Amino acid sequence: MHLDREDEWREELDDIKSSGGERLEFKSVGIDIGSSTSHLMFSRLVLARRGKDYFSGYTVIEREVVFSSSIILTPYLGPNGLIDQTSLGEFIRQAYSEAGITPDEVNTGAVIITGEAARRENAAAIIDLFAEEAGKFVCSIAGPNLEAVLAAYGSGAVKHSLKHTYHGDLTIFNVDIGGGTSKIAIVRDGRVLDTCVLNIGSRLVAWNAGGTLIRVEEAGAKIAASLGMEAKVGSSLTEEEKERLSDRLALTLFEVLRQEPLSPLARSLLLTPQLIYHGPIDLVVYSGGVSEFIYGNEENDFGDLGPWLGHHIRMEHERWGAPLGFPEERIRATVIGASQYTVQVSGNTIFISDPSSLPMRNLPVVKLPLADTSPTREVVASTIYQALRLIDIVEGRDKVALAIHWSQEPDYARLYELSAGIKLGLPNTIASHLPVVLVFDDDVGKLVGHLLDDLGVRNVVSIDAIDVRQLSYIDIGQELKETKAVPVTVKSLVFR
Repeated sequence: MHLDREDEWREELDDIKSSGGERLEFKSVGIDIGSSTSHLMFSRLVLARRGKDYFSGYTVIEREVVFSSSIILTPYLGPNGLIDQTSLGEFIRQAYSEAGITPDEVNTGAVIITGEAARRENAAAIIDLFAEEAGKFVCSIAGPNLEAVLAAYGSGAVKHSLKHTYHGDLTIFNVDIGGGTSKIAIVRDGRVLDTCVLNIGSRLVAWNAGGTLIRVEEAGAKIAASLGMEAKVGSSLTEEEKERLSDRLALTLFEVLRQEPLSPLARSLLLTPQLIYHGPIDLVVYSGGVSEFIYGNEENDFGDLGPWLGHHIRMEHERWGAPLGFPEERIRATVIGASQYTVQVSGNTIFISDPSSLPMRNLPVVKLPLADTSPTREVVASTIYQALRLIDIVEGRDKVALAIHWSQEPDYARLYELSAGIKLGLPNTIASHLPVVLVFDDDVGKLVGHLLDDLGVRNVVSIDAIDVRQLSYIDIGQELKETKAVPVTVKSLVFR
């Protein structure tokens, strides 16, 4: 009887735990600042080498959340205003105090700003709250696709997809519904295949204790108008109007989920292209703040459409008839921190065309799922395009590192086709003179670097002997004069 992938992974983990190799222990923190809510999670992480070789990578073998902060409504300055940086900073300081942890004790962490909060004008200034920790923290203003990916990992859907069904791999729809956006991720075999995000959430309209509207997002006003209603700050909504708004939100969400022909309203609410996946659905799981109402774990009114929207989504799901699953995390479906470790890369097999381009810090890593043993340049270029889109990297504007698994012999023809595909897939990066950063797990970095140089690509950093996971960030230090090696710090987002 064959083990499924999760069982194989657990066996490998047990081998690592019992190997007695080098271990590292970190204190880490995950800080989530979303459209509606913000919270922190402090964790203890234990990493161990996956082998005795000094260059072998580390795996997280233990992860424990040691403190979860309260969940607050993300503070804004006035209706539809900027994020209240002062109040948010005070909340974060209070969370550290309640956890009994000082910032100096935290080894590494992740700060993720998502949803409507990410689109506020001062979102970048929030990241500056952590400027002093820039070397230790992964700081990211997540675009809509990346937010969908993070939710799929945080809810446990990605891990759960490693199981098999009777007809093959398990395909899961993870639907994360927050205050301002709904994020859909299609997951199979431990990978996110497709994403779609639209402006549907519980706090598109919000009211105070007296029922007076204090927040009306543009999307909220648009949806109300489609029903012949007017929603504006200072007015109020009747119970019937809350029901009608929530029903329209749920119906619009399911147009996308069921991949029906979209209404003009649904098209206007899309923040990304529609889903391109067409195939079986084995399970649908919901995460995010609204999921607490969908699964009946919350009944309180927080001054938004949460209770009404959760009810209508549950009813619409039952009409759909797709199998309903239960996430490991709902409102806390996010990162619990980041693991961090440094490895030395041999200078004999790396290629750096311009040493002055180093150091580089916090480069997002995009793993290329090149399943074909001999991919053509067109396949490589298309894979690069899809992989960048999945985490909202704009090719030619954003710096990025491409991680490539190479398990074959260093055959010239195959490596040449790979190199030509990299050039074809990064035209704007090359034209903008941004560095082409490549990370290999085998010692082909120098060979590919020379081939790209032969193809006229001048700014190349090609390193190897590094094994990175998806949702990782790397720092590449300056060349060490004595060895010509470069120190590389890998920071991987960690979920429960």
